[in-house]
Amino acid sequence: MEQEIDHLLRYIETSGCTFSRNGTNHDSRDAGTHIRKKYAYATRWIRSTEDFIRYAATKSSTSGRPYLVICDGVEVPTAEWLADELTRFRDNIR
Repeated sequence: MEQEIDHLLRYIETSGCTFSRNGTNHDSRDAGTHIRKKYAYATRWIRSTEDFIRYAATKSSTSGRPYLVICDGVEVPTAEWLADELTRFRDNIR
């Protein structure tokens, strides 16, 4: 689990994508910093990498609005984007 979460955090930080949180855009480094802080807070609820995505990288705890990622002009929910990367990561380590 830790290896997968570390991979996803690095994936966010090095993606070069734009992350939208509560209607404000952030670069990938800022997004990574924010999600790392949320992860540190939510650790007690996280029992799987899917929990990490659900509790730290899906939506704003304040407004409930979903986080979005914009890569190459395509906008998708961050939860979906990270779930896709998690699948790729798992496929590559098998």
